[in-house]
Amino acid sequence: MSRYKKPTLAKIEELLKELGFSVRYEKGNFNSGYCILDDKKIIVVNRFFDTDGRVNTLLDILSMIQVDEIALPERTKTLFTSLLKINHTE
Repeated sequence: MSRYKKPTLAKIEELLKELGFSVRYEKGNFNSGYCILDDKKIIVVNRFFDTDGRVNTLLDILSMIQVDEIALPERTKTLFTSLLKINHTE
């Protein structure tokens, strides 16, 4: 049974967009299931992942990227910290 739903995925995608990242779902040979092009702020995720796989992958990426939380609007900061908590409780 799926743990995450599409609205959760949409929130993460919107957060990444607010952080300046573009998320794309494409096929490819990704050892980790994703690829980050830091210079262009593009995240490419294996398109064959289901919603859970996409959410988990994007949560992992969120925990790895450098974010200046002070510069974030309050709503975005709240969402960012709550998503990081979800990632750490797994």
